[in-house]
Amino acid sequence: MGDPTRVKECAEHQQMEMSPDRNPTPSGSRGSRGSRVQSVDRAALLLRAVAAAEPDRTTAALLAETCGLNRATAWRLLTTLEEHHLVTCDRATGRWSVGPGLLEIAQSSEADTLAQTGHAALEELSLATGETAALAVVGIGGLTYVDEVAPSAIVAATWQGRTVPLHATSTGKAYLATLPDEEVDRLTRDGLRRYTDTTITDADELRAELAATRRRGYGTCRGEYDTAAWGVSAAVLDHLGRPRAVLSIWGPQGRVAESRFPELGTLTAATAEALSARRRLRPADLS
Repeated sequence: MGDPTRVKECAEHQQMEMSPDRNPTPSGSRGSRGSRVQSVDRAALLLRAVAAAEPDRTTAALLAETCGLNRATAWRLLTTLEEHHLVTCDRATGRWSVGPGLLEIAQSSEADTLAQTGHAALEELSLATGETAALAVVGIGGLTYVDEVAPSAIVAATWQGRTVPLHATSTGKAYLATLPDEEVDRLTRDGLRRYTDTTITDADELRAELAATRRRGYGTCRGEYDTAAWGVSAAVLDHLGRPRAVLSIWGPQGRVAESRFPELGTLTAATAEALSARRRLRPADLS
């Protein structure tokens, strides 16, 4: 049996299938109708409507009215967008909201800006600790390192450009610790692959580790992805409290020993908080 609420709404929309769409393209929009793909145009209108509408005006019927579509068309487009995690629906209320997939796309576009604003912080961290400092940004595939600074006296392998597993790195654990449980479950649903003898592969153990990360304010890694990489990480948050990047300090166990974690973690968390405060400002406040 399907969801009764969804079945009922589908039936209602199917009855209106023959109703013409009143205004599928907003007046004053750029581009000729002949050069537009109608279904993509309508989906884009719905995404914008979901993002802009008041929470009590995001049912399929009201969104259809806002976009000048019949409800059957709006319902089909919304459920398709939901399959790609671009929108999500509360079945109890019938209200739609922006989904994690759309947030991930928006986050990935911030990589260059974050790398530019974070480079000076990496230089300071590297100078203060004598270790490699790195910045990873949140993207569609997870976390990808976009910048790093290593002391000139140290020869270290580069992680720049690499996407790392979330459960097996301090970077990933710092990121996951900022998310609600259902998002953590979604991001780790493919399982917890073992990379080294210290990799966390048990879901309950990971949840306990994330709880400890929240209490400390930084994540730790004991060679869980690469035996030569030990380190600490802290998340950079936006004005909504969502993670946008992660700062890390890492090195081999001989230099970044577990006994240094509290010192390095506190410093990294303070730097991440300073960057978070800067990102919470409006653009006009930064001029």
